[in-house]
This record gives sequence, structure tokens and C-alpha cells, in this order.
Amino acid sequence: MAPPTPLERATNSVLRLVKEESYYHKELAHQETRISKLQTEIAAGKPDLDSNAPYMLKQEQTALKETKAVFGPLRDKISEAVQNLEEQIAITESDGAEGKEEELKKAREAVESGKKIAEQE
Repeated sequence: MAPPTPLERATNSVLRLVKEESYYHKELAHQETRISKLQTEIAAGKPDLDSNAPYMLKQEQTALKETKAVFGPLRDKISEAVQNLEEQIAITESDGAEGKEEELKKAREAVESGKKIAEQE
């Protein structure tokens, strides 16, 4: 099996970062749900809550802040990876893209998905 080309590596890098970003969004939603549930239970004074529920709430809120802090640097990484991929696309096209149409198509799709995420606020 041949080693991956620079274009394939750059494409896979962008795709991996995009996937990672989607995982963080899922984790964020999961944390928000847990916090909401815990706040509701504390406010209702549920008898089955243990004595450290307020502490657990604080820990969950801290984890939520940390997860939110990941998005800025991750988007910066995605932007850098997209730039690198665009350079690799240009190099591949200038060297002659014969037989690499599928690889270039996948790379362009990765650029588009990466740009969508990098432009989000």
C-alpha cells in the first residue's frame, strides 16, 4: 500500500478536525442537558439527591465552560488546515491532476466543510 500523498494527509486532517468539532458540539449539548436536569432537581428539593449535588452542579458548569473554550482554538486549527489543504490542491493541480480527480473532489468537499465551521461565531 502506497503512503498517503500530501493532498490526502491534508484532506484527512481537515476532515478529522471537522469531525472533532462536531463531537464537541454533541458533548456541549449533553453537558447542558445534565446541568439543566441537575438544576431542576436541586430547585425541586428532590429527596433522593445526595448532599454534594451543588458541588456536582459546579463541576458540571466548569466542564461546560472548558468545553466552550475549545471552540475558538479549534476553529483556528481548522482554518490553518483548510489553508494548507487549499495549497495542496493548487500544487496537485499544477503538477497535473491526471488520475487524481476523486482525490481532488474529496479535498474540495473537505475545504467547503472546513470553511463553514471556521466562519462560525
